[in-house]
Amino acid sequence: MAQDNEKEVLQLKNRFHDLAERSFTQGVYTFTGFLGLWEQDIFWKEEPALHYAGVTMYGGHENSDRVMVRFGSTDELGYVADFPIVCLHIRPLQQKFADELSHRDFLGALMNLGIERSTIGDIKVGQKQAYLFCQDTMAEYICEHLTQVKHTAVSCRVTDEAVSLPEETPELVTIQVQSLRADAVLAKVYNLSREKSLDLFRAGKVFVNGRLCENNSRLLKFGETVNARGFGKFTVSSDCKETRKGKLAVTVSVFR
Repeated sequence: MAQDNEKEVLQLKNRFHDLAERSFTQGVYTFTGFLGLWEQDIFWKEEPALHYAGVTMYGGHENSDRVMVRFGSTDELGYVADFPIVCLHIRPLQQKFADELSHRDFLGALMNLGIERSTIGDIKVGQKQAYLFCQDTMAEYICEHLTQVKHTAVSCRVTDEAVSLPEETPELVTIQVQSLRADAVLAKVYNLSREKSLDLFRAGKVFVNGRLCENNSRLLKFGETVNARGFGKFTVSSDCKETRKGKLAVTVSVFR
């Protein structure tokens, strides 16, 4: 298993370098597929050696979890190429009789179509419907073949109605901690013991601003976003203030 993982990492690194080199030498923009957190971490570790080609990340909307990397510099190429991303609106044919559909339900239905995960970005779910960001080359196929999610018949169409995206409304929570150590804040936000919080770091399940965080004692800063696989994500939303008892009070925006 370890060898398989090392092989995947090497293949991904080579892919990044091939795309960067092709962009730089041929004077064109090149794009990766959608990258998850694990893949983004590998990219950031390679980024110093790729920066020469020009690097931009985007996932179709603000604060995307899954993003593409575009290689190419506007200053060098003289034009801007849009990311090959479209948004699809998936909704029940009969809203009244539709199942309560989750992110897992929509993702499962898409995977059953036999398409690669790298062609699919974020899926925003709400009110038994979803907005899906995907590669533009996959849009027609998905619209034609995605006809059912769970037991619900659905329709799918390309949309420009970005304003219609279900809003992720975070829960503002004020916590008190001895310090802004990542493990302490994580434990407090998700009501975990310090040991269970440490287990997440040991298992490689904690990412800060899209990069794997292996240092559980790392001090978090204002504006940083922490993703904890299996729990969700939160953003440090305020500077900390010292309480009368000497602790630090900080507000975090928690996305469940």
